This record gives sequence, structure tokens and C-alpha cells, in this order.
Amino acid sequence: MPANLSPKYLEAERRYRQASTNQDKIKCLQEMLSTIPKHKGTEKLQAQIKTKIAKLKQESLKKHATRREGEFLTIKREGAGQVVLVGLPNVGKSEIVSSITHASPEVADYPCTTRKPTPGMIEYENVQIQLIDMPPLTDDYIEPWIPQTIRNADAIVMVIDLNEDSVPQMKSLLKMLEGFKMKPQIAGGHIEADEELEFFEERILHKKSVIVGSKSDLELADVSLGLLKEHYGKNFPVSPVSTRKVKTLELLKRKIFEVLEIIRVYTKPPGKKSDLSAPYILPVGSTVEQAAEHVHKDFLEKLKFARLWRVDKFQGQRVQRDFVMEDSDVIELHI
Repeated sequence: MPANLSPKYLEAERRYRQASTNQDKIKCLQEMLSTIPKHKGTEKLQAQIKTKIAKLKQESLKKHATRREGEFLTIKREGAGQVVLVGLPNVGKSEIVSSITHASPEVADYPCTTRKPTPGMIEYENVQIQLIDMPPLTDDYIEPWIPQTIRNADAIVMVIDLNEDSVPQMKSLLKMLEGFKMKPQIAGGHIEADEELEFFEERILHKKSVIVGSKSDLELADVSLGLLKEHYGKNFPVSPVSTRKVKTLELLKRKIFEVLEIIRVYTKPPGKKSDLSAPYILPVGSTVEQAAEHVHKDFLEKLKFARLWRVDKFQGQRVQRDFVMEDSDVIELHI
């Protein structure tokens, strides 16, 4: 793949690989085609994209009349990001969700209580994040919609029961995710691209992930947690949680916010105070220019410069379009 693809192209490609409907895939492909650099080195890739668009449009026409209801379950995205909880039976996922959201998944002592995805909203400071309690993953049978729902999410919380042997649980969970063509990765981790792989061949989808050790207040938890960190702590953040301890739940909210790799940006009109209750949510690494575009397309075209406020560092400093923003920055846009 050419090395000079733009960030907009790469973001559209990421959304394409996670899209669950032909309509969404076509939209992403069209965006990729419009942003791809036009030169000899991308001619093959441009042709592949055009072919795929045509094929998807044809498939959509054929399937429109025959598509079965209920074949896939789609959870409407809400908030600053969508995060799924995955784990083996009876690891405590539903109890965690009911403790940090307003959702009410069924909680019981027997395995496989959760049979349908149960979404709820986390309130972390002034940001809301969608958290989905998924049915447990087992070797016996997986509902056909489960892999796609996990693929569609922005991040994964892998829940491990610390009252049981943690390492075999983690091995089983990773193996099943691998069967879904997914590989969990630490937030911010670098992915080596496979240069030889054709663009439309199915690739392993790397997912930002965090490990949660549930039932951390029980007798065997410390030993199980130690083994979990020893084997997997170098690759993933490991967060012990007890639904009886509020502090651990608040730390979990922070971990979920961090794994999404997003920042909050606030705007203010010249001479006035900023509204700190309603941030714009942007990917980590976003620039002033990208923030301006998020606010309104006119700002992107007419922006001359911005002034930036950052806690304990900048107080109205003038910055240019390519200045990289951080979480909780306040900007004043000048056109």
C-alpha cells in the first residue's frame, strides 16, 4: 500500500473494515476514492476501490428483496464511543455494566444469563460512552451476529474472573477473538501492515483493548491478578474491579475513556467564557484545523489562526492550523 495515504483516507479505510452494511461500506469506499492521492503508484488501488463499489451496489440490489429480518443485530451508536464487554460465562460482565451504567442486564449466579446485547451509558466526567454487555463467548455455539457487533465497536473490554484461574480464561478468550479475525492490542500500539496482502482480502482487525479482572475483592483474586499481569500485563492495561468498591469502578471508567483514544476540546467566542459542559470529541492527535472543521466547515475554509488555553501551560497563546491539541484544551477560532 502506498506510504503517502492521507489521515482522512486511513480513517475512511478503518471505518470501511468495520462497516456492517453494504450502504456504509459504499460510503466509506467513496470517501477513500475521493481522498486518495492521484498518481501512478495508486492506480491499482483506485481500480480495486471502484470495482468493489460496483460489486457492493450490485449485491445490494440483489439482496434488497431477500434479506432476512433478525439475521444481524445492530446497536445504534451513542455518546463518544462504543465499547463492548466480552468474556467467558459467569465472569461478572453484567454486574459491572449494571454498576457503572443505567442499564439493567439480568444478573444471576448461573452462566449465560445474558442472551442479547445490553447497551448502557457510562458517565465519565462530562463525557458519555456507550458500553455493551455481550452474551458470553463459548466453544459450543456463537450467535452469528456476535462477531460483527464486536468488530463494529471502537474498543473491547476483556473481562476475566479473578476468582478462577485467570490465564486459561485469557487464552480461551484470545483464541475465540482470533477466530473472529480480531486481535486485541494496547491503545496506541503500532500495527505492522502486510505489504503483500491484497487490499480486499480479509485482514485481522486490530482492536484497542483493556483487560478487566472482575471480583477483585474475593479470596483468590490477588494470586489470579498477579498471574494475569505476569502473562499479559506487558501487552494490555489490567484493571482489577470490584462492584463493591466505588474507587475501582471510577478507575475503570477512566481506563475505558483512555482506550478510546479521544480528547475533549472546548471552544469559546472572543472575549467570552467557554462552555465546559459540552466538549467536542476528537481523536487523539487532532490538530486545530481538524477541530475547526468539526465545529463548522466555514471555519476550516476561513480560519486564520486560533488562541489556545491549556491548564498550567498556555493562556491564550496564538497557534496555527497544524498545532496538535490535547485533552481539555480550549480554543478560540479567528477567521
